[in-house]
Amino acid sequence: MSNGMELLGKDPAGRRSDAVAQDLMRMIQSGDLQEGDRLPAERELMQRYGVSRSAVREAIVSLANNGLVVTRLGHRPIVSKPDYGIALDKVGNLVGHLVVDRNGVWNLFESRIFFESALARWAASHARRDDIEELRAALEANRQAIGNSSQFDETDAAFHAVLYRIPGNPIYPAVHKAYVEWLVQHWRSMKRGADIDQMNYAGHEAIFDAIAARDPDSAEEALRRHLVAAWEFVRSTFPNGKQIRGQRPTGDA
Repeated sequence: MSNGMELLGKDPAGRRSDAVAQDLMRMIQSGDLQEGDRLPAERELMQRYGVSRSAVREAIVSLANNGLVVTRLGHRPIVSKPDYGIALDKVGNLVGHLVVDRNGVWNLFESRIFFESALARWAASHARRDDIEELRAALEANRQAIGNSSQFDETDAAFHAVLYRIPGNPIYPAVHKAYVEWLVQHWRSMKRGADIDQMNYAGHEAIFDAIAARDPDSAEEALRRHLVAAWEFVRSTFPNGKQIRGQRPTGDA
């Protein structure tokens, strides 16, 4: 491990907590501290780096915010391995400030249409039998939830989540989780009812039928049609339901 006193002595003007965090981060990235290892005790870190307890705690918070350690009250932090979900959670903190603006929400929703259209098309061409059966089960769960708003929302998200899992790329499910978290506040404020659930379910059914029929063009079109209709409900959550700057009048995305 590094000589903490030497490290801080080279940069006395820098914030000591930042220097501690950077050195611990270097040790995690180099493998000196492995995933699952506990960080040294606070007192040991204070002595090693010649800093106060508050500086050590600030450094640990910085590591936790970067997904490099997991903290738990009364326990020493544990080194963790950052994953795509953690990375997108960090981006999500910024995106959360952007989606309060109507144009920001539309830009985010349009990116979802673009992303999921490609996923639906890919699934129609490449989904395995097990993938089709998983999507079928998600569709059936969604049908059974019609009329129960909270359950329908969960099964709605679960249906779309299957599309993100089918290609087998671990980034895609993390992207789906991020979309759900970014847009959930707007979904919860939309008009609700069994008739709307039925309409959304019909959209899911059309997507499934096209994928099961191995028809990429129809799968993409069904996905776009479904999300463009969903956008109209999201748009209604804004005052006066005004059209968003940059939105295509036809709803094409």
